[in-house]
Amino acid sequence: MVAAASVVVAVGTVTGMVSALDDGRPSDDAKPLVTRSPSLRPLPAVPTPSRTSVAPSPARSASPPPKPGPKPSASKQKQGTVAAPALLYRHPDSQVLDWVKTHPGDARRDVIESRIADRPAAVWFADFTPSTITARVRAVTSAAAAQGRVPVVVPYAVPQRDCGGASEGGAPDLAAYDGWIDNFAAGLGSGEVIVVLEPDSIAQSDCLTEGEQADRFASLARAGRVLKAANPKARVYYDAGHSDWNPAAKQASLLDQAGAASAASSDGVFTNVSNFHRTSDEIAYARQVLSALGGPASLGAVIDTSRNGNGAPTDGAWCDPSGRRIGQAPTLNTGEARIDAYLWVKLPGESDGCKGTPGSFSAEYAYELAR
Repeated sequence: MVAAASVVVAVGTVTGMVSALDDGRPSDDAKPLVTRSPSLRPLPAVPTPSRTSVAPSPARSASPPPKPGPKPSASKQKQGTVAAPALLYRHPDSQVLDWVKTHPGDARRDVIESRIADRPAAVWFADFTPSTITARVRAVTSAAAAQGRVPVVVPYAVPQRDCGGASEGGAPDLAAYDGWIDNFAAGLGSGEVIVVLEPDSIAQSDCLTEGEQADRFASLARAGRVLKAANPKARVYYDAGHSDWNPAAKQASLLDQAGAASAASSDGVFTNVSNFHRTSDEIAYARQVLSALGGPASLGAVIDTSRNGNGAPTDGAWCDPSGRRIGQAPTLNTGEARIDAYLWVKLPGESDGCKGTPGSFSAEYAYELAR
């Protein structure tokens, strides 16, 4: 398998998420957009900024409701209330929602709406726009806070991202990136928020010189500190690649250099962004990475389950491969030790570049994944 098994195609990208790009509209408008279409290279699945998605309502659960048990007597009833588990936020602007609205008679609509559009997905910020980034991040976090939900945001502007490949771009240099992160952090608000910090920035750093790598890792460590200082409720996760990329010990060493073992900058790691590896494999791998990384016992992992329902193709195909399925629905309650969440960082149905322009929504592919 090719080593770089998760390259993020952000600007017209090879993954699928929600992307809040600056297109000249008012600065408080954070509608995710797709940018230009980059050239593609033969690599396994890559993350790409997408647009937003939704969480399914309890009424759409496939499981039958539990049978009611005997009603407890008043003397046995607990006093007080138990806090409800936090719910993830679904941004109201996304390509899949646009498609659902404009295709009321399409036979695929109900499946795509109920299994993809109604679920929460990450919102990507993949363009370097220092003047508007604070307002655009705030538009997402404030809307989520108003609903009492937890947004997932993806800063994706590190210099030399994707090693100059399909997702090339980002800030012109690390000094500019540090300033962009300061502005990004200013939009986080004071509520809970999950930050998936710079997909592929650590796992795919072997194209950098030793000095460039050290400088990037120092900047990422700083980014984590800035984000968490701006909002103590922010949970920041660092790039661990996925289970078929770097060995756990090697990845942990890189993560440590980037500050991922420090509670001042990190809440743990993320894996499988825009990829297809089974959740069970990612759980095992994430735990191995965390064990090798050390740091506080509170460090955990989040896993992208958006397209891993059938696992990765055996032939290593990464570009809209056939036979894939959506995975576990996004949730903050995994029931697995040290696994903090299953997230949809890439939105199912947003093309890697084979069933449509990279980052564009393909109803055909969405239906294939969801049915």
